[in-house]
Amino acid sequence: MAEQEKNPAEEILETPADEQVIDAQAEAASAADLPDAQTLAQELETVTAEMDELRDQLLRTQADFMNVRRRAEQDVEKAHKFGVEKFANEMLPVVDSLERAVAACDSDDAATKAIREGVELTLGMLVSGLNKFKVEAVDPQGAAFDPALHQAMSLVDAPDTAPNTVVAVVQKGYTLNGRLLRPAMVMVSKS
Repeated sequence: MAEQEKNPAEEILETPADEQVIDAQAEAASAADLPDAQTLAQELETVTAEMDELRDQLLRTQADFMNVRRRAEQDVEKAHKFGVEKFANEMLPVVDSLERAVAACDSDDAATKAIREGVELTLGMLVSGLNKFKVEAVDPQGAAFDPALHQAMSLVDAPDTAPNTVVAVVQKGYTLNGRLLRPAMVMVSKS
């Protein structure tokens, strides 16, 4: 005999009552485990705020890193540009001494002529070497007094010059890549 198809209602009747109770409890428990929409919205809001804060921290960290990198590059550039500053400051008195030696030698005296030529050659090599490293002399004879580059030693009466004009240079000044190493010591006209 062929097995007859069963009616779904008959299947429920055939299922033991205990199984039906367990199924109902499982459905209720799974519905209770699901959070409601308000809880989900609060969690989403919290996670979004946390994500925004972390994004802000990331952007700030990247900006700090770029600033540190830029400062480091500037420091390296300055070190290359002004690294010889101490050495140049030590060489300036040598230049001054050689210039005084050249000025002190009498050009007409045959005995000092060879010494003068040797000192001039030495001075030329030293000045040329300093110029290679962008150390340049500030010799403001006849120029207007500039307090950024010159140091006034005294004011003198000079009726034939304009006021605040350098009439004498006591000691040359020097710059390194445009930065003042030593101001020129000068005498300035009063009026």
